[in-house]
Amino acid sequence: MSFDTPYSRRHTFTVRIGGVTIGSGQPIAIQSMTNTPTMDTEASAGQIIRLAGAGADIVRLTAQTPAHAHNLGPIRDRVRAAGVDTPLVADIHFNPAAAFAAAEHVEKVRINPGNFVDPGRTFIKLEFTDEEYAAEIGRIRSKLVPLLELCRERSVAIRIGVNHGSLSDRIMSRYGDTPAGMVESAMEFLRICHEADFHDVVVSIKASNVLVMTETVRLLARTMDAEGLPFPIHLGVTEAGDGDDARIKSAVGIGSLLADGIGDTIRVSLSEDPVNEIPVARMLLDHIEKLKTSKGQNITITDAGASKLAVAAYPADLSPEQVTIAASVDLGSLILDGFRGEIDIDAPSLTAEQKDRLVADILQATRRRMYKTEYIACPGCGRTLFDLQ
Repeated sequence: MSFDTPYSRRHTFTVRIGGVTIGSGQPIAIQSMTNTPTMDTEASAGQIIRLAGAGADIVRLTAQTPAHAHNLGPIRDRVRAAGVDTPLVADIHFNPAAAFAAAEHVEKVRINPGNFVDPGRTFIKLEFTDEEYAAEIGRIRSKLVPLLELCRERSVAIRIGVNHGSLSDRIMSRYGDTPAGMVESAMEFLRICHEADFHDVVVSIKASNVLVMTETVRLLARTMDAEGLPFPIHLGVTEAGDGDDARIKSAVGIGSLLADGIGDTIRVSLSEDPVNEIPVARMLLDHIEKLKTSKGQNITITDAGASKLAVAAYPADLSPEQVTIAASVDLGSLILDGFRGEIDIDAPSLTAEQKDRLVADILQATRRRMYKTEYIACPGCGRTLFDLQ
């Protein structure tokens, strides 16, 4: 992250998702996801309405089967009848038929390249010849292009959403469990979208490891730009957990990329009531907005014996949670960019104990210093069959 010039966004295509436009020149959109069963129309519609009231710009629901996908229609009708026009997104895994059904009812369909056509990690076939690899790309094209045509007809956007934990055996055979593999998993699908002249596409690559997530998204942005495919990017640290740890990991990962000018939509994933995600995301975006003018003036770096010391200072009117988000962005970005000195925080709203804990947690989130067990947890969705929280 450089504060030499005012924060500016990476140039991307613009994508229309219902009444929300994302991409260059557009506000960064806040997303969340329901954790209610998708077949429970009333509960799902009620949670979407609550999320919209809290400030969510886009809401995603799982649609694991065609039956779940078709029930998105009644959910959407209930939400619209309540006067809420928030765009809805169907989340698809392992089931192309569900994607086709969902495209009839929502404004965006998310598919996972690791399991949309490929079966996911089966570890049955570990080597692919060039011919076999090309044949698999052909299979992907045969399934994906008809979906793109349906989405074009209905003005539905697509999200190509790669997860670190669900790369296919085919990708693993060539790239391993690496940032390069995750990027190639996304690029295979993006190239097909481009060939089909379908550009209402958002792309995301998520990992629970903040270092992996930030390195991979930066590589993705460079690769897309080099190939002339500047699709908008959705940001999130997946399976971040709950409480302060989840907020710090999310702020470090999402905030450092936003400060680099990368990112057009965001989700702070919490294993809590999804409504809790929205104010955290808003605080994060508010702090990024301040970076446009502050240029990092709240951070001072001095020599401290054999190393350097970076101190982030915040005014007394910032709440402890606001300081947590701001310091995680500022100091976390500094560390991810290569700073190897010590860090400290000057914030009147924090006690000495809170300050020391926050410093330690930022160091842990950036993998500089591990001092406690790392808690990794899915935020939960309609596929979760128990009370995760």
